Amino acid sequence: MKKYWTIALAALILTACGEGNTETKEESVAVASNVKHPEWSKDAVIYEVNIRQHTQEGTFNAFTKDIPRLQKMGIDILWLMPIHPIGEKNRKGTKGSYYAVKDYKAINPEFGTEQDFRNLVKTAHDNGMKVLIDWVANHTAWDHIWTETNPEFYTKDEAGNFMPPVADWEDVIDLNYDNQELRSSMTEALKYWVAEFDIDGYRCDVAGMVPTDFWDNARKELDAIKPVFMLAEGEETELHMDAFDMSYSWELMHLMRKVASGEESPQAIKDMYDRDFKRYPKGYYKMNIITNHDENSWNGTADEFFGPAQEAWFVFAATTYGMPLVYSGQEANNKKRIEFFEKDPIDWSGGYPFSILYQTLFSIKEANPALWNGDFGGSLEWIETTADDKVLAYKRVKDDRMVIVLINLTDEKLEFEIDQDYLAMQRVFGGGVFTVTKNQVIAPYRYKVFMK
Repeated sequence: MKKYWTIALAALILTACGEGNTETKEESVAVASNVKHPEWSKDAVIYEVNIRQHTQEGTFNAFTKDIPRLQKMGIDILWLMPIHPIGEKNRKGTKGSYYAVKDYKAINPEFGTEQDFRNLVKTAHDNGMKVLIDWVANHTAWDHIWTETNPEFYTKDEAGNFMPPVADWEDVIDLNYDNQELRSSMTEALKYWVAEFDIDGYRCDVAGMVPTDFWDNARKELDAIKPVFMLAEGEETELHMDAFDMSYSWELMHLMRKVASGEESPQAIKDMYDRDFKRYPKGYYKMNIITNHDENSWNGTADEFFGPAQEAWFVFAATTYGMPLVYSGQEANNKKRIEFFEKDPIDWSGGYPFSILYQTLFSIKEANPALWNGDFGGSLEWIETTADDKVLAYKRVKDDRMVIVLINLTDEKLEFEIDQDYLAMQRVFGGGVFTVTKNQVIAPYRYKVFMK
């Protein structure tokens, strides 16, 4: 039986008023990873695309028209939720789950044709962007062809029947990675999309539920075609050693919500980083999330969790250690829990209220190496204040470059002191060059960002 792992810029200064899963606990001394991050990922920002819901049409062609806007906003990586045909047997809802894959080498006709997908990839590349597709290696739909041609690829119950990997995932059945032919077939399918469609890597669903040595080998074979970028839905440290560039920062996501609600203090976030810098391989990437498809559909919108503090928390996600994620509709401040198994288009009628904020943050991330990812970027150093229980204050430092961020997490105007004066810092929101003085005043749920 297969063994399961635990799931569990200066050029864009605004005159703006700026001012599923488990938490791993093991600790160790950080070691070097064998993963070589692609150079293009050093200052990258990622956008999760829900093709079905992103547009009224719900097609590749309709989304492709939006790529120039996203490029202008500063997006570098497009992660497309699964693009494959969805199983019909035991389907959930009318449309079914993207994650119930019926054929790993085919396109969901709901989204368009192979040529439509090729055009999407080419348009992204022409706009200087990379494309990842979502890969579901742990399970398939009940009517995947392998259930007929290779039933030995699947985990069986005591009666010899196919079985879901998790009790309430009734629309999918578990794959058995003790079978070497399955491993070969899955690897060949992964290679197919890189070789034939020129995609740039994968986001791997429930990566920790698939044996790590499978991913390790798959990464080598993919890199032999072209250097790829691999994102794991998981937090296990071992995923970073040979297979994945980046994993989820679920623990940070949950802590941000707990701090926002008053359940935890900002110190909990600082403690998390202290643990992570010790236990993850040196130069690891983490994806910083305030919302994504799972969170939005099943747990709540970013507005529900953060309310008027959403901007402030995204400033943190975009400037702390890690790579920020934007989910379809997030820049529009989508306040709807999007249906998962039905057609439920995002309402863009209100425009893109967060677009300029995001564009500014992503521009300074690109311009200032202190904010780059992993070892390309700078250290994360906490700034002591007289209001440590109410603010997040920190600096990112890389050689002679620096970014200082001060965030008021409360609904009250705060007057506090920081550790020292910082000379000749450029104010990102509002413009001008200032001394960041020890005495600070920040309005409720607002923030100050300075860069050198």
